[in-house]
Amino acid sequence: MVPMVDLRKQFSEIKDEVLEMLTEVLESSHYVLGSKVSDFEKKTAEYQGVQHAIGVASGTDALHLSIDAMEIGPGDEVITTPFTFFATAEAILYTGAVPVFVDIEPDTLNIDVNEIERNITKKTRAILPVHLFGHPADMGSVLRIAKKHRLKVIEDCAQSFGAEINGRKTGSLGDAGCFSFYPSKNLGAYGDGGMVTLNNSKVAEIIRQLRNHGSKGSYRHKRVGFNSRLDEMQAGILLVKFRYIDEYNAKRREKAALYTKLLAETVRCPVEKQGALHVYHQYTIRSRKRDKIQDKLRAGGVSSVVYYPVPLHLQEALKFLGYHKGDFPVTEMAAREVLSLPMYPELEESAIKKIAGIIKETA
Repeated sequence: MVPMVDLRKQFSEIKDEVLEMLTEVLESSHYVLGSKVSDFEKKTAEYQGVQHAIGVASGTDALHLSIDAMEIGPGDEVITTPFTFFATAEAILYTGAVPVFVDIEPDTLNIDVNEIERNITKKTRAILPVHLFGHPADMGSVLRIAKKHRLKVIEDCAQSFGAEINGRKTGSLGDAGCFSFYPSKNLGAYGDGGMVTLNNSKVAEIIRQLRNHGSKGSYRHKRVGFNSRLDEMQAGILLVKFRYIDEYNAKRREKAALYTKLLAETVRCPVEKQGALHVYHQYTIRSRKRDKIQDKLRAGGVSSVVYYPVPLHLQEALKFLGYHKGDFPVTEMAAREVLSLPMYPELEESAIKKIAGIIKETA
């Protein structure tokens, strides 16, 4: 069986380092907001080229606390994409604000910047682009539009740790970058975890308070906050894996290049636009025979996943937003065609060739 992600194999390669780190944390008896969290925040800020990196409990919380800290709330609108994980919209709704969806680009599957301005109203406060599957959104255009209309930009970087646009890391371009360290991510913990990266010291201080019950310390609470602290042991694990993130991403790019070489004439393969460094959190193909391909892969012992079968505007939980089938045709077509194939740094060449062979026989 070829899994989507083989976390066991990756762990076996760094087992001694991870166990040494966990022992160090356990022996310190400091499990919440200790030195490992501080060290990881510092390293992440340096890597991203920003002033602040703040560890939180999840990628969802990173989005939620960023939106909240920017005083976006009831009556406000945030423009984003309907082709993303549910948490993107969820985080907006947590604050009482409303997600306003616009369609996506047919090649990158990221937000279509040409659709943004026509959806800006007097209630619009922010744009929330998602760097889907590890390919950066068109941040140059997003930032120009945001500056023109005096809007905040909050980057959903859950799938793009290490990705770049013209040499700058995703998460360093907008007003805040929001990362997830869910186990399957390019840089993944062994549980939940998240991070906010930004350059605004005032907003950073608010997020630090919000993650810790609105407190600056000493049981003095400046605001009503949340319990959203990056766990010390997860931070230790992430410090170990951080040593290898560029190597992991380079290997993902190698696997992606082989997939594309073998499949380019059979299915629609991912693109990498000029100036972008794609880190292939997912390798996602497109085909009108998607379901047939998935059935054949399953029969051949190969895992695959549809990210995402139901766009956000058609999710039952979001009916109240008033969207209907047909509102975003590019998104809806993508949902019918996309299929993500196994992708992880340790994926063997023989497995990729096997997968490509099955697809060629089917598509």
